[in-house]
Amino acid sequence: MDNMLRFNTISEYNAFNNNETKHPLISVVDLSKAAPRQGSRMYFGFYIVFLKDVKCGDMVYGRNTYDYQEGTLVFMAPGQVAGINSNGEIYQPKGNALAFDADLIHGTSLGKHIQDYNFFGYQSKEALHLSDKEKSIILDCFSKIDYELERPVDKHSKKLIVSNVELFLDYCVRFYDRQFITRNHVYQGVVERFEKLLNNYFISEKPQTIGLPSVAYCADELNLSANYFGDLVKKETGKTAQEYIQFKLIDIAKEKIFDGDKTVNQVAYELGFKYPQHFARLFKKRVGQTPHEYRNLN
Repeated sequence: MDNMLRFNTISEYNAFNNNETKHPLISVVDLSKAAPRQGSRMYFGFYIVFLKDVKCGDMVYGRNTYDYQEGTLVFMAPGQVAGINSNGEIYQPKGNALAFDADLIHGTSLGKHIQDYNFFGYQSKEALHLSDKEKSIILDCFSKIDYELERPVDKHSKKLIVSNVELFLDYCVRFYDRQFITRNHVYQGVVERFEKLLNNYFISEKPQTIGLPSVAYCADELNLSANYFGDLVKKETGKTAQEYIQFKLIDIAKEKIFDGDKTVNQVAYELGFKYPQHFARLFKKRVGQTPHEYRNLN
Protein backbone atom coordinates (compact mmCIF):
# COMPACT_ATOMS: atom_id res chain seq x y z
CA MET A 1 0.00 0.00 0.00
CA ASP A 2 3.06 2.28 -0.12
CA ASN A 3 3.06 3.00 -3.86
CA MET A 4 0.21 5.19 -5.02
CA LEU A 5 -1.28 4.72 -8.48
CA ARG A 6 -2.41 7.97 -10.06
CA PHE A 7 -5.25 8.09 -12.57
CA ASN A 8 -5.73 11.56 -14.00
CA THR A 9 -7.83 10.50 -17.00
CA ILE A 10 -10.59 8.01 -17.72
CA SER A 11 -8.47 6.30 -20.38
CA GLU A 12 -5.68 5.64 -17.87
CA TYR A 13 -8.09 3.94 -15.50
CA ASN A 14 -9.67 1.94 -18.34
CA ALA A 15 -6.25 0.69 -19.45
CA PHE A 16 -5.43 -0.32 -15.87
CA ASN A 17 -8.58 -2.47 -15.80
CA ASN A 18 -8.33 -3.86 -19.36
CA ASN A 19 -11.43 -1.94 -20.44
CA GLU A 20 -11.91 -0.24 -23.81
CA THR A 21 -12.17 3.55 -23.75
CA LYS A 22 -15.40 4.30 -25.60
CA HIS A 23 -15.51 7.94 -24.54
CA PRO A 24 -12.64 10.03 -23.14
CA LEU A 25 -14.77 11.59 -20.39
CA ILE A 26 -16.92 8.72 -19.08
CA SER A 27 -16.77 4.97 -18.66
CA VAL A 28 -18.76 2.14 -17.14
CA VAL A 29 -15.88 -0.02 -15.96
CA ASP A 30 -16.21 -3.81 -15.72
CA LEU A 31 -13.71 -4.57 -12.97
CA SER A 32 -13.84 -8.32 -13.64
CA LYS A 33 -11.83 -7.71 -16.85
CA ALA A 34 -8.88 -6.47 -14.80
CA ALA A 35 -5.90 -8.73 -14.22
CA PRO A 36 -5.48 -10.15 -10.72
CA ARG A 37 -3.47 -7.75 -8.56
CA GLN A 38 -2.37 -6.72 -5.10
CA GLY A 39 -4.03 -3.92 -3.20
CA SER A 40 -2.71 -0.41 -3.66
CA ARG A 41 -3.63 3.20 -2.96
CA MET A 42 -5.15 5.09 -5.87
CA TYR A 43 -5.59 8.76 -6.70
CA PHE A 44 -8.49 9.73 -8.98
CA GLY A 45 -8.67 12.95 -10.97
CA PHE A 46 -12.35 12.42 -11.80
CA TYR A 47 -15.65 11.40 -10.20
CA ILE A 48 -15.88 7.67 -9.61
CA VAL A 49 -18.53 5.45 -8.01
CA PHE A 50 -17.69 1.85 -7.12
CA LEU A 51 -20.34 -0.87 -7.00
CA LYS A 52 -18.69 -3.56 -4.93
CA ASP A 53 -19.79 -7.02 -5.97
CA VAL A 54 -17.63 -9.37 -3.94
CA LYS A 55 -16.19 -9.62 -0.43
CA CYS A 56 -12.50 -9.62 -1.23
CA GLY A 57 -10.15 -6.85 -0.26
CA ASP A 58 -11.14 -4.06 2.12
CA MET A 59 -11.67 -0.53 0.85
CA VAL A 60 -9.15 1.88 2.32
CA TYR A 61 -10.04 5.57 2.56
CA GLY A 62 -7.66 7.99 4.20
CA ARG A 63 -6.14 6.14 7.16
CA ASN A 64 -9.11 3.88 7.79
CA THR A 65 -10.02 0.47 6.41
CA TYR A 66 -13.60 -0.67 5.87
CA ASP A 67 -15.09 -3.94 4.72
CA TYR A 68 -18.29 -3.98 2.71
CA GLN A 69 -21.03 -6.40 1.92
CA GLU A 70 -21.90 -7.09 -1.69
CA GLY A 71 -23.94 -4.39 -3.41
CA THR A 72 -22.34 -1.36 -1.77
CA LEU A 73 -21.80 1.98 -3.51
CA VAL A 74 -18.77 4.12 -2.63
CA PHE A 75 -18.57 7.68 -4.02
CA MET A 76 -15.41 9.66 -4.66
CA ALA A 77 -14.91 13.19 -5.99
CA PRO A 78 -11.90 14.32 -8.05
CA GLY A 79 -8.70 14.57 -6.02
CA GLN A 80 -9.59 11.89 -3.49
CA VAL A 81 -7.41 8.91 -2.62
CA ALA A 82 -8.62 5.41 -1.80
CA GLY A 83 -7.50 1.88 -2.42
CA ILE A 84 -7.81 -1.79 -1.62
CA ASN A 85 -6.04 -3.56 1.21
CA SER A 86 -5.54 -7.18 0.17
CA ASN A 87 -2.95 -7.81 2.92
CA GLY A 88 -0.35 -8.51 0.27
CA GLU A 89 -2.41 -11.24 -1.38
CA ILE A 90 -3.38 -11.32 -5.06
CA TYR A 91 -7.10 -10.79 -5.63
CA GLN A 92 -9.41 -10.63 -8.63
CA PRO A 93 -11.35 -7.34 -8.83
CA LYS A 94 -15.07 -7.72 -9.43
CA GLY A 95 -18.02 -5.40 -9.72
CA ASN A 96 -18.45 -2.18 -11.66
CA ALA A 97 -17.44 1.44 -11.48
CA LEU A 98 -18.89 4.55 -13.09
CA ALA A 99 -16.16 7.09 -13.81
CA PHE A 100 -16.83 10.51 -15.32
CA ASP A 101 -14.73 13.62 -15.76
CA ALA A 102 -15.89 17.06 -14.57
CA ASP A 103 -15.44 18.27 -18.18
CA LEU A 104 -18.31 16.00 -19.23
CA ILE A 105 -20.86 17.94 -17.18
CA HIS A 106 -19.61 21.52 -17.57
CA GLY A 107 -22.40 23.71 -18.92
CA THR A 108 -25.11 21.14 -18.16
CA SER A 109 -27.85 21.05 -15.53
CA LEU A 110 -25.86 18.40 -13.66
CA GLY A 111 -22.73 20.53 -13.76
CA LYS A 112 -24.58 23.39 -12.09
CA HIS A 113 -25.66 21.34 -9.08
CA ILE A 114 -23.16 18.48 -8.80
CA GLN A 115 -22.16 19.94 -5.41
CA ASP A 116 -25.68 19.18 -4.16
CA TYR A 117 -24.87 15.46 -4.20
CA ASN A 118 -23.34 15.53 -0.75
CA PHE A 119 -22.44 11.84 -0.77
CA PHE A 120 -19.34 12.62 -2.85
CA GLY A 121 -18.05 14.11 0.41
CA TYR A 122 -19.00 11.17 2.63
CA GLN A 123 -16.42 8.90 4.24
CA SER A 124 -16.19 5.35 2.92
CA LYS A 125 -17.76 3.99 6.12
CA GLU A 126 -20.84 6.03 5.17
CA ALA A 127 -21.26 4.12 1.90
CA LEU A 128 -24.66 3.31 0.40
CA HIS A 129 -25.82 -0.26 1.07
CA LEU A 130 -28.22 -1.39 -1.65
CA SER A 131 -31.11 -3.82 -1.55
CA ASP A 132 -31.31 -6.34 -4.40
CA LYS A 133 -34.00 -4.24 -6.10
CA GLU A 134 -31.97 -1.05 -5.73
CA LYS A 135 -28.90 -2.80 -7.10
CA SER A 136 -30.83 -3.86 -10.19
CA ILE A 137 -31.93 -0.25 -10.76
CA ILE A 138 -28.32 0.96 -10.44
CA LEU A 139 -27.13 -1.67 -12.91
CA ASP A 140 -29.91 -0.63 -15.29
CA CYS A 141 -28.64 2.97 -15.10
CA PHE A 142 -25.13 1.75 -15.88
CA SER A 143 -26.50 -0.30 -18.78
CA LYS A 144 -28.27 2.73 -20.29
CA ILE A 145 -25.09 4.80 -20.06
CA ASP A 146 -23.04 2.02 -21.62
CA TYR A 147 -25.63 1.64 -24.39
CA GLU A 148 -25.10 5.28 -25.36
CA LEU A 149 -21.33 4.81 -25.28
CA GLU A 150 -21.64 1.89 -27.69
CA ARG A 151 -23.60 3.94 -30.23
CA PRO A 152 -22.09 6.27 -32.84
CA VAL A 153 -22.00 9.83 -31.48
CA ASP A 154 -24.89 12.04 -32.63
CA LYS A 155 -26.47 15.31 -31.48
CA HIS A 156 -28.39 13.49 -28.72
CA SER A 157 -25.44 11.57 -27.25
CA LYS A 158 -24.13 14.00 -24.63
CA LYS A 159 -27.58 14.99 -23.40
CA LEU A 160 -28.66 11.38 -22.96
CA ILE A 161 -25.39 10.32 -21.31
CA VAL A 162 -25.43 13.19 -18.82
CA SER A 163 -29.16 12.75 -18.19
CA ASN A 164 -28.61 9.10 -17.30
CA VAL A 165 -25.72 10.00 -14.97
CA GLU A 166 -28.02 12.51 -13.29
CA LEU A 167 -30.79 9.90 -13.08
CA PHE A 168 -28.35 7.50 -11.42
CA LEU A 169 -27.31 10.13 -8.87
CA ASP A 170 -30.94 11.04 -8.15
CA TYR A 171 -31.70 7.38 -7.43
CA CYS A 172 -28.75 7.40 -5.03
CA VAL A 173 -30.27 10.38 -3.21
CA ARG A 174 -33.51 8.41 -2.81
CA PHE A 175 -31.70 5.30 -1.64
CA TYR A 176 -29.69 7.29 0.91
CA ASP A 177 -32.94 8.74 2.25
CA ARG A 178 -34.11 5.17 2.73
CA GLN A 179 -30.82 4.22 4.38
CA PHE A 180 -31.07 7.06 6.91
CA ILE A 181 -34.26 5.36 8.08
CA THR A 182 -33.55 1.63 7.72
CA ARG A 183 -29.98 1.81 9.04
CA ASN A 184 -30.83 4.23 11.84
CA HIS A 185 -29.45 1.73 14.36
CA VAL A 186 -25.97 2.24 12.94
CA TYR A 187 -25.98 5.91 13.91
CA GLN A 188 -28.66 5.72 16.56
CA GLY A 189 -28.54 8.58 18.96
CA VAL A 190 -26.45 10.93 16.79
CA VAL A 191 -28.74 13.87 17.51
CA GLU A 192 -28.71 13.08 21.22
CA ARG A 193 -24.91 12.87 21.20
CA PHE A 194 -24.81 16.10 19.18
CA GLU A 195 -26.94 17.79 21.84
CA LYS A 196 -24.71 16.49 24.63
CA LEU A 197 -21.60 17.58 22.73
CA LEU A 198 -22.93 21.13 22.44
CA ASN A 199 -23.97 21.28 26.10
CA ASN A 200 -20.52 20.15 27.21
CA TYR A 201 -18.87 22.53 24.77
CA PHE A 202 -20.63 25.62 26.10
CA ILE A 203 -19.92 24.83 29.76
CA SER A 204 -16.23 24.34 29.02
CA GLU A 205 -13.51 26.87 28.20
CA LYS A 206 -13.61 25.92 24.52
CA PRO A 207 -15.78 28.86 23.35
CA GLN A 208 -13.17 31.27 24.66
CA THR A 209 -10.18 29.28 23.36
CA ILE A 210 -11.56 27.82 20.10
CA GLY A 211 -14.56 29.99 19.33
CA LEU A 212 -18.00 28.97 18.16
CA PRO A 213 -18.43 25.24 17.43
CA SER A 214 -18.47 24.54 13.70
CA VAL A 215 -20.34 21.77 11.88
CA ALA A 216 -16.99 20.26 10.87
CA TYR A 217 -15.81 20.23 14.49
CA CYS A 218 -18.99 18.51 15.71
CA ALA A 219 -18.92 15.96 12.88
CA ASP A 220 -15.29 15.12 13.64
CA GLU A 221 -16.06 14.69 17.34
CA LEU A 222 -18.85 12.27 16.40
CA ASN A 223 -16.58 10.43 13.92
CA LEU A 224 -18.65 11.35 10.86
CA SER A 225 -17.95 13.33 7.72
CA ALA A 226 -19.37 16.85 7.75
CA ASN A 227 -21.62 16.12 4.76
CA TYR A 228 -23.07 12.88 6.14
CA PHE A 229 -23.50 14.40 9.59
CA GLY A 230 -25.28 17.43 8.12
CA ASP A 231 -27.63 15.28 6.06
CA LEU A 232 -28.37 13.01 9.02
CA VAL A 233 -29.21 15.95 11.32
CA LYS A 234 -31.41 17.46 8.61
CA LYS A 235 -33.35 14.19 8.21
CA GLU A 236 -33.77 13.79 11.97
CA THR A 237 -34.60 17.36 13.02
CA GLY A 238 -35.65 19.28 9.92
CA LYS A 239 -32.87 21.78 10.67
CA THR A 240 -29.42 22.03 9.17
CA ALA A 241 -26.58 21.26 11.56
CA GLN A 242 -25.61 24.94 11.50
CA GLU A 243 -29.17 25.97 12.39
CA TYR A 244 -29.19 23.41 15.20
CA ILE A 245 -25.96 24.86 16.62
CA GLN A 246 -27.41 28.37 16.42
CA PHE A 247 -30.67 27.37 18.14
CA LYS A 248 -28.69 25.72 20.95
CA LEU A 249 -26.47 28.80 21.22
CA ILE A 250 -29.48 31.12 21.45
CA ASP A 251 -31.08 28.94 24.15
CA ILE A 252 -27.93 29.16 26.25
CA ALA A 253 -27.60 32.88 25.50
CA LYS A 254 -31.13 33.54 26.80
CA GLU A 255 -30.17 32.05 30.16
CA LYS A 256 -26.88 33.94 30.35
CA ILE A 257 -28.49 37.28 29.46
CA PHE A 258 -30.53 37.20 32.69
CA ASP A 259 -27.34 37.18 34.74
CA GLY A 260 -27.31 40.83 35.78
CA ASP A 261 -23.66 40.65 36.79
CA LYS A 262 -22.63 40.20 33.15
CA THR A 263 -22.81 42.66 30.31
CA VAL A 264 -24.16 41.55 26.94
CA ASN A 265 -20.63 41.86 25.60
CA GLN A 266 -19.36 39.48 28.25
CA VAL A 267 -22.08 36.98 27.34
CA ALA A 268 -21.05 37.23 23.69
CA TYR A 269 -17.40 36.52 24.50
CA GLU A 270 -18.31 33.61 26.79
CA LEU A 271 -20.27 32.03 23.94
CA GLY A 272 -17.31 32.26 21.59
CA PHE A 273 -18.06 35.39 19.57
CA LYS A 274 -15.06 37.53 18.63
CA TYR A 275 -17.26 40.53 18.03
CA PRO A 276 -20.31 41.29 20.24
CA GLN A 277 -22.12 42.91 17.31
CA HIS A 278 -22.16 39.56 15.53
CA PHE A 279 -23.84 38.02 18.57
CA ALA A 280 -26.38 40.85 18.72
CA ARG A 281 -27.16 40.46 15.03
CA LEU A 282 -27.72 36.69 15.30
CA PHE A 283 -29.79 37.08 18.47
CA LYS A 284 -32.03 39.69 16.83
CA LYS A 285 -32.45 37.47 13.76
CA ARG A 286 -33.44 34.41 15.81
CA VAL A 287 -35.39 36.02 18.66
CA GLY A 288 -36.77 39.19 17.08
CA GLN A 289 -35.27 41.34 19.84
CA THR A 290 -31.79 42.59 20.59
CA PRO A 291 -30.09 41.04 23.66
CA HIS A 292 -30.66 44.30 25.57
CA GLU A 293 -34.35 44.39 24.61
CA TYR A 294 -34.76 40.74 25.62
CA ARG A 295 -33.14 41.40 29.01
CA ASN A 296 -35.27 44.48 29.72
CA LEU A 297 -38.61 43.15 28.44
CA ASN A 298 -38.58 39.71 30.06
